[in-house]
Amino acid sequence: MTTKKVKCPTCGKEVLWSSENRWRPFCSERCRLIDLGAWADESHRIPDATPQDFTEHASDEDEK
Repeated sequence: MTTKKVKCPTCGKEVLWSSENRWRPFCSERCRLIDLGAWADESHRIPDATPQDFTEHASDEDEK
């Protein structure tokens, strides 16, 4: 059985996807922390699924 190689999401370096790689899918703790920081400062974020105009209409109805 061969070990799968993946690219580190932060730097692009090829790393082995195995239980011995404690930082997977990252190549190092540094790359893991860089990614965590990007989520913390909202450089990475999941887009809001609610359309902007729907939110405005919902708040208008609450005022009535």
